[in-house]
Amino acid sequence: MDGVADNYATSIRAINLINYLRMKKQILALGFILISSFCFAQEAQTAQKSLLPSVEVKTLDGKKINIKNLSNNGKPIIISFWATWCKPCVKELTAIAEVYEQWQKETGVKLVAVSVDDARSSAKVGPLVDGKAWEYEVLLDDNGDLKRAMNVNEVPHMFIINGNGEIVWQHTSFADGGELEVIQIIKKIIAGEPIN
Repeated sequence: MDGVADNYATSIRAINLINYLRMKKQILALGFILISSFCFAQEAQTAQKSLLPSVEVKTLDGKKINIKNLSNNGKPIIISFWATWCKPCVKELTAIAEVYEQWQKETGVKLVAVSVDDARSSAKVGPLVDGKAWEYEVLLDDNGDLKRAMNVNEVPHMFIINGNGEIVWQHTSFADGGELEVIQIIKKIIAGEPIN
């Protein structure tokens, strides 16, 4: 009798193990499906192109303009959010300034530098731009409306807009040589190639 009971118990354990493994396999499969669906949804979301918001900012001479009306005759626009107190921002814009004229000749790209300095420190923007001899269009977002509308949480934060006015790429932070990636993306946009 003990042999039959042992065989029965072993069979039950084997069946329980098989059921456990099947259930684990189903849970893993379900998890894989959920993760795949989430990743696809995220990919689809980042693939969607958005337009610039309708927000007013100021030029250095105090004129108000709506950022939605920025244009560059069908050529790409770089919008770089920066601040006078942000060393990586100044470094990035200075690095681009050294090659900006060449970029414009090759691609027609236009760079718009949007300062997020508040009302107290925005008076430093003009002198810094003049001192660096930046040839960019410089705008002031001293109340932070554009920064909030474009979900800019830290600077430097760069956006690239294609010829149709769609935001197609964005990046935060800056490292030496980062400007080389930017011009490659600009060239891909002009050539109609996909951007990774």
